[in-house]
Amino acid sequence: MNGTSFQSDIRYWLRQGNTVNHLLFWNIIVFLALNILRLVDIISNTGIYTLVYNQVALHASPSVFITKPWGLLTYMFAHVGILHILFNMLNLFWFGNIFREMLGNQRVLPVYLLGGIAGGLIYMGSYYLFVPAPDALMIGASASVMCLLVAAATQVPNYEIGLMFIGAIKLKWLALALVIIGVITMFDGNFGGVMSHLGGAALGFAYIKLLQNGTDLARPLIWLFSPAQRSSVKPAVKKFKPKKSPLKVVKKADENPQSRLDQLLDKINEKGYNSLSAEEKAWLEKMSKEK
Repeated sequence: MNGTSFQSDIRYWLRQGNTVNHLLFWNIIVFLALNILRLVDIISNTGIYTLVYNQVALHASPSVFITKPWGLLTYMFAHVGILHILFNMLNLFWFGNIFREMLGNQRVLPVYLLGGIAGGLIYMGSYYLFVPAPDALMIGASASVMCLLVAAATQVPNYEIGLMFIGAIKLKWLALALVIIGVITMFDGNFGGVMSHLGGAALGFAYIKLLQNGTDLARPLIWLFSPAQRSSVKPAVKKFKPKKSPLKVVKKADENPQSRLDQLLDKINEKGYNSLSAEEKAWLEKMSKEK
């Protein structure tokens, strides 16, 4: 595969409108940048890697955090270890896309950020209260990924995925197993990291429960990140409504099934499968059987 073809594939991948792909891309870019700086530092001993790492990491010490508050956002996009980013990105790809399919593309980035912020705050609080130390640093998307995983498991608990050597397993049991493993290994040298994972998981669970009761914690961020959402929020204006005609209106049969299919697929991509009406779901099911 030549360079031009590779660049075209990357552009196509990013232009699909899948926020999970965008998150994967930026996590990998930051990972490569940090490791290039680390290599430069090893060769030249300039200290640039340590300087940059301290800027993007989340600091547990409140006195240090006040001077670098942006770490609460940047840490969730930063990785250095190859296994760290590999497992996080695989989980982001698998469970992020399940979340996206069920709850819509527009919620992926807001919930990713909310999970990371919740995990970061729990991390800082746990060190401050339970493990007093001059300072500790954390990087990684684990809290954000756990948030998306638990949110997806809470929304569709019986969704089955296939695992190597295990077979099909329901999403709720996988999420529960990861939470239990985190609790069991909490005191094995990564107390703050595990606490951040649990903070992200708790936010994912709470987010879905509140959403099911009509409260969307991500709504402000959806409004902020989506121009379409902002333009759709308009002041209520009373419109003239003509009286209904006594003549019966007969709906025309679908003249272009492909056009309607494209519209429904776009709706699923943006807002999730659950946003479809019963009639739209039935129509999609009928089309899938005909093809």
